[in-house]
Amino acid sequence: MPMRFSPASGSCAPHNPMRRIDAPEILDSDACSPADVTTSMKDIGRVNRWFGGVSTTRKMVERAAQATGLKHLSSLEVAAGSGEVPQIVQRKLARRGIRLDVTLLDRARSHLPSGTSGVVGDALGLPFRDEAFDLVSCILFAHHLDPRQLAEFVREGLRVSRRALLINDLVRHPMHLALAFAGFPLMRSRVAWRDGLTSVRRAYVEDEIHGFVRTAFPVEAAPQIEIFRSYLFRMGVIVWKSDSARK
Repeated sequence: MPMRFSPASGSCAPHNPMRRIDAPEILDSDACSPADVTTSMKDIGRVNRWFGGVSTTRKMVERAAQATGLKHLSSLEVAAGSGEVPQIVQRKLARRGIRLDVTLLDRARSHLPSGTSGVVGDALGLPFRDEAFDLVSCILFAHHLDPRQLAEFVREGLRVSRRALLINDLVRHPMHLALAFAGFPLMRSRVAWRDGLTSVRRAYVEDEIHGFVRTAFPVEAAPQIEIFRSYLFRMGVIVWKSDSARK
């Protein structure tokens, strides 16, 4: 069951002794061959399908649909890459009577699937007008940002959304790091395995995300935030555009 974040306690999990270590990931550099990139992306896709990536985003979109009463939502997927997760979520939601129209955005055209109308743009300066989409979403992107960049992204995401910003990311935890080490036999790419270890080390925990989001805005304009823990050290973060967007 999801674990709800409690602002009163500061966290929905026990104290985490693991210090955040921010380091670059190989896939974010030019050090990968096209073959390594392809294999690594397939590994990441498998991780998202098997270990909570798809289910976490689906739960957040369902929560947004329930809170707003809308059965037809538009969504901008930031740092979308192949767009596999939002496409799977789209199909699963359709079976539940929720229509999700997804626009993919990435910093490089080569990251986007061929034959799509994806948009090339900067996550910290989204090339869209205010309130262009019902939802702005990202998956395994937040941990790539430092605290200042994360606050900037939250402000941009809320500017472009009408309803909410959805963040699907990892939770930093010693047990998660141990599981990532043990997962080597499941990975076809050594690059994806090494980047996975780096991702866990540079990921945030719930109270950190909560604090960064709250301090990104003046006190009187601070958005409402829902955070829950999902399967195998995933967190889902819903930053609401305003109280009027929720029930």
